[in-house]
Amino acid sequence: MSTTYNTNFDAPVSIRRARATKTEGTTMASMESTAVPAIQAGRLEAPTLVVLAANALRKKILAGELEPGERLLEERLTEELAISRPPLREALRVLESEGLVHTRPRRGSFVATLTEEDVYEILTLRSTLERMAFELGIPVKSADLLEPARQALIEMDRCAREQDRGALVLAGYAFHSSLIRIAEHRRLEEIYASVQQQLLVCMSRNLITRERFFEDLEEHVARHHQLFELVESGDVDAALAELAVHGERSFESDPTAAQKHRPQPTRTE
Repeated sequence: MSTTYNTNFDAPVSIRRARATKTEGTTMASMESTAVPAIQAGRLEAPTLVVLAANALRKKILAGELEPGERLLEERLTEELAISRPPLREALRVLESEGLVHTRPRRGSFVATLTEEDVYEILTLRSTLERMAFELGIPVKSADLLEPARQALIEMDRCAREQDRGALVLAGYAFHSSLIRIAEHRRLEEIYASVQQQLLVCMSRNLITRERFFEDLEEHVARHHQLFELVESGDVDAALAELAVHGERSFESDPTAAQKHRPQPTRTE
């Protein structure tokens, strides 16, 4: 099951608000926090500082504000997020479990990096799964199946206007995972969800590269609107053709680098 994150998160403000409410040594967020409350045992509960800190750091990583391989200095982060070290360290463990951070003994925590082989495998797997969903799900049987993707596009529009890159990556994943569900194929959905965090890292790096060399955020979102319109039209061939070029120039700094991230075979004498 995939995890849903709050994409409208103002980290430092929310965390400062959270410090106002403490119960038996556990700091809890007040209900005025902008984070979405969790539901446990039939009642609403405000998220903890750990959740708030993890959300803040996740968005910084996905937005490229914390770069691949960068060391996450506790002293700096506790000051930026206005929290103490224990909840910060727990938040880093959460992100490590998601694959966004890795920890080296006696050296600290670092933002995860992707190898060329990682990128190749993630991109080809994603392409195969999305193509299968289109082949099985178009024409879409019910307009209700498209509503989650439509809502994700609305969120993507907001993120582009507000230059909220971290939230844009999360909304982009929500859009693509919603289109997976048009196939109404449970195992396909489960496989796609199982690589959610790897896809998020890949989408983040892709967004940064495309914005630097090829398109602004509004153009990025416009490509997704075009793909959605073709899916909605019921023209499976046109939708598949658009899907095939949807990820063109991913991770590329020049148009001739189409095979750049494909791992080369090892020669044996």
